[in-house]
Amino acid sequence: MGAESRIRVLPTHVANKIAAGEVVERPASVVKELMENAIDAGATQVDVAITAGGRKRIAVNDNGGGMNRDDALLAIERQATSKIRDVEDIEHIQTLGFRGEALAAIASASRFRLITCAGEGEPGTEVNVAAGCVQDVREVGRPVGTTIEVRDLFFNIPARRKFLRAHQTEMGHVRHVFLVQALASNRVGMRLNVDGHDVYHLAPAGTLVDRLRDLFGADYLAGLVPVDAGGDGLAVTGYVSRPGRSRADREEQFVFVNGRATSAPAIQYAIREAYRAALQKDRHPAVFLFVSMDPGEVDVNVHPTKREVRFRNGGAVRDAVMAAIGKALATAGASSGDLAASSGEPLTRAAPPWAAEQLGIEGLPSPRAFHYPRAELPPADDTGLAFAGGAAPAKQKPEGDDAAGAPAPAGNSPWAWCSVVGLIGGQYVLLETEDGMVIMDPRAAHERVLYEQFLADVERHRVPGQNLLLPETVAMRPPDAARVRKHLDVMKAMGFGISEFGGDTFVVDALPAYFSETSSQILLGEVAGEIEAAGLRRGSGRWREELVAQAACRAAVRSRARLRLEEVERLVMDLARAEMPYTCPRGRPTLMFTSLKELDRKFGRE
Repeated sequence: MGAESRIRVLPTHVANKIAAGEVVERPASVVKELMENAIDAGATQVDVAITAGGRKRIAVNDNGGGMNRDDALLAIERQATSKIRDVEDIEHIQTLGFRGEALAAIASASRFRLITCAGEGEPGTEVNVAAGCVQDVREVGRPVGTTIEVRDLFFNIPARRKFLRAHQTEMGHVRHVFLVQALASNRVGMRLNVDGHDVYHLAPAGTLVDRLRDLFGADYLAGLVPVDAGGDGLAVTGYVSRPGRSRADREEQFVFVNGRATSAPAIQYAIREAYRAALQKDRHPAVFLFVSMDPGEVDVNVHPTKREVRFRNGGAVRDAVMAAIGKALATAGASSGDLAASSGEPLTRAAPPWAAEQLGIEGLPSPRAFHYPRAELPPADDTGLAFAGGAAPAKQKPEGDDAAGAPAPAGNSPWAWCSVVGLIGGQYVLLETEDGMVIMDPRAAHERVLYEQFLADVERHRVPGQNLLLPETVAMRPPDAARVRKHLDVMKAMGFGISEFGGDTFVVDALPAYFSETSSQILLGEVAGEIEAAGLRRGSGRWREELVAQAACRAAVRSRARLRLEEVERLVMDLARAEMPYTCPRGRPTLMFTSLKELDRKFGRE
């Protein structure tokens, strides 16, 4: 007798549960699949209603094409779809859905009800399903369109249900999915109702600009520049942020390929490279990018949830995205000025106009620049050194505190005197000391000084506050709002006058005096990003205060584009008094010192 077979065909209900685990990870997955189906059906209005973070109820109603009785029953079967007919169709997908698994997977893991009608005057159909088993089918009256209601998600899969997070967390994921679909289909009106209250109510928008304004506000829109480029069957459109607006995370990066929200390594690389000279290494731009191309050149059948796509020619897509973003940033920065054309004009940095925001120091003498072939230098004066075939005179130690550019040394200063020599690359300050030269990053230095002063005042419960002339209303993205909401008590104790206004909106009526000139929108965004980057890290007992202080100080420093010479000198003295003057709170260096001895060695004068 032969050995008993160990290979068996899985029962249908087991296979359906496995498929549900691939497609339906959480309530947000259900919302995504149902909204995509509604959009594919030609709906001009999609309404989503959520109860208890989606655990208890998810309902999506649309005015799309609807289905007749036979199609309604087939729709809940696995591998049943109206989007493709043959294997060749997979090579030219132009719809959001096509796999024919979503409704079957959702119905197998919930108490599912589908109500649909295909035409005016025709009877509608209602199908009730529990755990994948059809319970009831009947005729009903309803307008053309489809309503799908999902109750008690994962009620029959306890292992999956126990992995769901708190209602607020799951609701954050749902809002993100809704936001993505709202951006992808700006011509469709959409509404999101949470526990009986409308969170979003979006009218059909004529353009992406209108939808962005509805979702993020006019102030946010002002920080974006349009992207519009294309050729060789590939178009790249949308909006990207100016270099002055950035985040510590990629939460505001949305990429759509042929209308599908997705990700692709080639596009992510292109975004990083396009901003490489414009942002610091740990900063990320806001991106709303739409790539349109021949469907035959992109493979969307990579993952069951369609999260990622692959390109037949990834290099061409990468180059097109880089060129499109670079063109947009160059256009936005075209007014920043070019390199001086004559030897008598001040020398500006030879960098692309979209390069990182330039620092300015008011009060420095204008440099006398020369170019190659070398032009004749202007006559020497007392504003700087002039080499006329001989060596420059030696710099002498300044006499008295009133000497120009020589701030009084602090008690623990690493130098006895220093003077501000000039600005390098529009970002760094060059200082001369009695022992050599120092290159200082004023932003990192300012961040260190603010951070220590702020935390010291927090510890003493003496944070100086500054009431705003007019309270500011700040609307935030759902994930950011949840992070700020979780730490409201800490922020209030640190001098922030902040309260919830409803939904994901906050009212700010006071700020710590250190940050009174900083935008509340930028400040709260930095705080949310810093908390997200830290995750569940637990250091000292005041780790939350440290996170808030780091984020607030970084936002305050980034808001300053120009400094007066006196402010630079004061910054040098304040930095010398700091407990840790050599790095900013995030570990970046503030100073780089080169001694005279080292310079002599490099120039062979030893």
